[in-house]
Amino acid sequence: MTTTDPGAPGTTADLEAEASALDAADPLRHHRDAFVGAESSLVYFDGNSLGRPPRASVDRLAAFARDEWGGRLIRGWDESWMKLPFEIGDTIGRAVIGAAPGQTVVGDSTTVLLYKLVRAAFDAQHAADPARVDIIVDRDNFPTDRYLVDGIARERGGRVRWIDVDLAAGVTSDALRAAVGPTTAVVLLSHVAYRSGYLADAAAFTEIIHEAGALAVWDLCHSAGSVPVHADAWGFDLAVGCTYKYLNGGPGSPAFAYVAARHQDALAQPIQGWMGTADVFAMGPEYRPADGMRRFLSGTPPIVGMLAMQDTLALIEEAGIDAIRAKSVALTDFAVRVSDALLGPLGVSVASPRDAAARGGHVTLSHPAMRAVTARLWTEDVIPDYRDPEGLRIGLSPLSTSFAETLAGLRAVRDAVAELD
Repeated sequence: MTTTDPGAPGTTADLEAEASALDAADPLRHHRDAFVGAESSLVYFDGNSLGRPPRASVDRLAAFARDEWGGRLIRGWDESWMKLPFEIGDTIGRAVIGAAPGQTVVGDSTTVLLYKLVRAAFDAQHAADPARVDIIVDRDNFPTDRYLVDGIARERGGRVRWIDVDLAAGVTSDALRAAVGPTTAVVLLSHVAYRSGYLADAAAFTEIIHEAGALAVWDLCHSAGSVPVHADAWGFDLAVGCTYKYLNGGPGSPAFAYVAARHQDALAQPIQGWMGTADVFAMGPEYRPADGMRRFLSGTPPIVGMLAMQDTLALIEEAGIDAIRAKSVALTDFAVRVSDALLGPLGVSVASPRDAAARGGHVTLSHPAMRAVTARLWTEDVIPDYRDPEGLRIGLSPLSTSFAETLAGLRAVRDAVAELD
């Protein structure tokens, strides 16, 4: 099949040769062998929803059940488990989000941690200046983000101010600047848009938010482990990210929270539980929050859910997040070129930024048949996901995805579109 773009590959043979050359030159190619199932013919395009499990995690989970849980039993809490949320949090800070120690903790789900931080930020801002009643969020943010902001505003007497966005892009600096002002308390934004893959300029956006006197809460779910983040250098106030996407923590693995050191003692998180107290085992009559990141915990940490992500974090530290980002850019650039060549003639459009500097780790392809195409592909062991409107989303996890796998999957997409359209 030919294409009208002279810079794109012209035939399937050209694409196969390019994929082979890119895989041969890929400095991270050996990491693919570290993941369960990577040796199979299944094409996995959903690493931005649930990452493949590392082989080392299978052994880690079995050993934990046998030796620590089974062998040490409740003694494990004193010996290591109580420290695990903070130790893994610091590793995430160091390897993934550019945060100094003592500012990141692994705890609850993304939804619960976002609720805690947005609510705490709103309460602090409103207490300092009662005129600050607005929580700003864009209309294309992930549903959880939009739903909880609406709930917090109603709960606390605040107000949601919405930013309208292009669904194939995301929030712009001009739109953000127009939305913030003296009544803004908190702004909640996603670093990478879940639908389009648009990559926000987090440093510039944080500066705009601070100029308005507001606090920024960043959702890092679609960037952590795929896109470099520099939370301290960019002046982040607060951030939350999940661990089951590019960090391969497993289904429902707990999220992480970042709170800049300058805010920790001033923020009162709203879900007061025993694990966030100054003396966890005092069991006193009053809640006294701990210093530092412990105050942002609530209940007993989900230890089993924290185990698997440690193996991917070790891989990220070994490879380096900049090298991972370079592989991600190469994969998504290749996916766009292949889509133009194979899918463009069928009426499929790329609904993600074409400029790699404005794109995260996934690419969305748009066509009216994509819901049916996705369902068909799943039966053929090609696993993308579907997002309205008419979007087939390709999540390319850099450590576990090859260029040959990407090409094979997109050829299957082509065949399905051709038959179902």
